[in-house]
Amino acid sequence: MPSSSDYPRMTQSCEEMRTALSARLDAEDTGLTQATLLDDHLAGCADCRAWQAAAEQVTLIIRQPMGVPDLTAPILAAVAQQRQADFAGRKRILQIALGLSAVVQLALAIPGLLVAGVDLHTSREAASFDIALAVGFALAAWWPERARAFVPVAFVLAGCLTLTSAFDIAAGATLVAHEISHVAALAQAGLLLALSRRVSSGRASAPRQVTVA
Repeated sequence: MPSSSDYPRMTQSCEEMRTALSARLDAEDTGLTQATLLDDHLAGCADCRAWQAAAEQVTLIIRQPMGVPDLTAPILAAVAQQRQADFAGRKRILQIALGLSAVVQLALAIPGLLVAGVDLHTSREAASFDIALAVGFALAAWWPERARAFVPVAFVLAGCLTLTSAFDIAAGATLVAHEISHVAALAQAGLLLALSRRVSSGRASAPRQVTVA
């Protein structure tokens, strides 16, 4: 607002009127009698009219809305992009873990096809079975969209191996140390399930075009 020093000819009455004018500009109730006195005073006081015009200009500038850009759409897009990046990182970790388990299983199974033993036929059948599983896990790691189809097979295998190992250990037919390798089947089944769920959740939360009204 313009200060009183801008108008040296201001009287005590002008000071009171300008205080009332300032209240009116701030939408404060000055009362009917006060409003009439203001109008009468303005009609006969050029200085106060000039002060009022300057005050109205300042008020208009102050109350003018600032041009704030709407950043809703860019923010939502950035959040969605970050979420997709986090999802891709976690999926990649599961793929690598499952792929490594398949490589290890394959490396352990191949010698069973070549090394002679007491029960050569059974050893080769078991090795062939492990190689087939390793290839399946490797394919699931390479194409995670197909991981879901392998989940039932992996869990049935892990469950059967766990049960038979428990029965054989209880019957004294084998030792716990010999059955520890079957823990890998449980780990592979868990990795496969986690990867398939990650792929399914990724499809459900795929980024869509953000439209802000």
